[in-house]
Amino acid sequence: MTAAKGPPATRRSLTVRGAATRARIITAAAELIYSHGVDRTSLDDVMAASGASKSQLYHYFADKDALVLEVIAYQTQRVLAAQGTQLEALDSLSALKAWRDAILQLNEATGWMGCPLGSLASELANDSRPARLSLTNSFATWRDRVEQGLVRMHERGELASSADPHALALALLTAVQGGLLLSKTTQSNQPLKIALDMAINHVAKHTTVP
Repeated sequence: MTAAKGPPATRRSLTVRGAATRARIITAAAELIYSHGVDRTSLDDVMAASGASKSQLYHYFADKDALVLEVIAYQTQRVLAAQGTQLEALDSLSALKAWRDAILQLNEATGWMGCPLGSLASELANDSRPARLSLTNSFATWRDRVEQGLVRMHERGELASSADPHALALALLTAVQGGLLLSKTTQSNQPLKIALDMAINHVAKHTTVP
């Protein structure tokens, strides 16, 4: 396929209808890629699923790589939003356990499909530097949300002065990603629960309150 003439439309230049069409294309692409992967999702598939024409698709996206970057941004927002207000208040062990339970429920509700960001990283990290950097930023944003609660615990003296909120947040996120991958493979929440329990217990070892 060849791109249409002229640069893709920017978000600022979009009409209401144009913004809706662009969003519909991204949503369709995200759902297809989550189900089938990047390589097995063609732009023809995206056009069919979104109802967009070839000229419309290339009006908003220069090529498939550009669309994939928007899918990463879209899935990042979805993953963070799915964790709700719990992600914004991880400032106690009880809050961490409630967050764990919410992730377990989400994972089971999706049929152990795995993390959309983790799936994208598995496919793209070795092949696309722009995608890898975008995903790195996505995971950093997620880690930072977790870290904010741990920082508050640290500031209140509920974590030992030697505790590193950044490292603890990274450990928790790593447990989520590794647990989701094995849960996807085994079609069971058990690996995810074990990984998160171990990570939360690691945080507990750094607390100063019983």
